[in-house]
Amino acid sequence: MIKHIVCFKLKDNSQSECEKTADILKSMVGKVPTAKNIEVGIDFLHSERSYDIILQVTLENESALDEYQNDPYHCNVVKKHMHSVMERSIAVDYQL
Repeated sequence: MIKHIVCFKLKDNSQSECEKTADILKSMVGKVPTAKNIEVGIDFLHSERSYDIILQVTLENESALDEYQNDPYHCNVVKKHMHSVMERSIAVDYQL
């Protein structure tokens, strides 16, 4: 199993923008078949080192991660939105 984790810093980290963005990330459930589990969280501390949103996706293997990265819904809806609202992101992918 693979865990794909991405933390996003948004240009506008208002509660409404964070909730809208979290909903778009959550919309992958049932639409991206290689994603076995999707978790999305919104930061509540807002410390200097905080990122605003975390996405955690569980996938079967590296091949499934490649498919996820190229999935049409992920690319055309989710990535498109994220690139328009994020200031920066960091990611880690590891095997469980």
